[in-house]
Amino acid sequence: MRSLSDFENEELAEIRRAVRALCSDFPGEYWRECDRDSRYPTEFVVALTNAGFLAALIPEEFGGSGLTLSAAVVIMEEMQANGCNGAACHAQMYVMNTLLRHGNSEQKHRYLPKIASGELRLQAFGVTEPGSGTDTLGLRTTAVRDGEEYVINGQKIWTSRAEHSDLMLLLARTTPRDQVAKKVDGLSVFIVDMRDAPVDALRINPIRTMMNHSTTEVFFDNLRIPAENLVGEEGKGFRYILAGMNAERVLIGAECIGDAKWFIEKASGYAREREVFGKPIGSNQGIQFPIAQAYAQMRAAELMVSHAAHLYESGENVGAEANMAKMLAADASWAAADMCVQTFGGFGFAEEYDVERKFREARLYRVAPISTNLILSYLGEHVLDLPRSY
Repeated sequence: MRSLSDFENEELAEIRRAVRALCSDFPGEYWRECDRDSRYPTEFVVALTNAGFLAALIPEEFGGSGLTLSAAVVIMEEMQANGCNGAACHAQMYVMNTLLRHGNSEQKHRYLPKIASGELRLQAFGVTEPGSGTDTLGLRTTAVRDGEEYVINGQKIWTSRAEHSDLMLLLARTTPRDQVAKKVDGLSVFIVDMRDAPVDALRINPIRTMMNHSTTEVFFDNLRIPAENLVGEEGKGFRYILAGMNAERVLIGAECIGDAKWFIEKASGYAREREVFGKPIGSNQGIQFPIAQAYAQMRAAELMVSHAAHLYESGENVGAEANMAKMLAADASWAAADMCVQTFGGFGFAEEYDVERKFREARLYRVAPISTNLILSYLGEHVLDLPRSY
């Protein structure tokens, strides 16, 4: 099946081969067991860490691989294309970006080498709240300065992998909303070391969902953290996380492309082998055309993801392209997922084929980490100069 990988340079091609080889040690049965037990895929995450893939975007001076976003795109895409689930660890690829870009020298030297080696896990990103959802500027979690500490109170939700992280990157309000000149001011970013947090000050509750995503809600009750854990300047946190979110959009898009490729390959193989009425079902246009349509849709989205990654690497304002890449790739992945279930028929619902598991996983990305509607609103207002819709 032809794709952009046919035109990659040797470095990216080698990364793709290495990820594929690693993923071969984690077949469908491994993921089915994790899914059945709601178990975090620790062995998979450790293997990725030891191979240096989760430190792809950390510079070599801090012990990372020092790769480009395009290389990270290859890593995430290949995980999904081989039936694995990068959602177990993808945040570490981009959450540290805020620390890398806006942290001070002491913070970078203290944390980044240990994140790169796997000694510290930075998977948790505390942004979303029950009352604000995607209205990030409306969040209510507060961080109040008290001498050489900040005191944190509030709640976060959909904070994935918090139970499996040592550190959390937290966005909290340091100035009341009615006391800031601009609505984007007054939010700050903190590094929270959850290992040292008292049980009564930091509580994590798991949320069971339709896929094994290890997501949680987190409660802060007078949690004290050192003032030195503030990232960058107080009050400018919202701006800091935006750049990281653009990288997040591109990498999530890459995961969706990988999923789409998995569904298309799975459906094509089944359509070639499965015979009904004396011939392969793939010879029927009712089966063949939806597969071909999914492939064409995937290739178009793949180009958008690649384009957004290259713009990001060149330092361009990539907000529109990153959002479009995520949206188009998520749509392509979901279309391919639906097509694959339809191709397999009843067997698509059988656990042993992995289609139903991947189908459930693929649905997430039309909702998170940003919904399709919010992306359309962004494009309408900021690209097409239409009136604000919300």
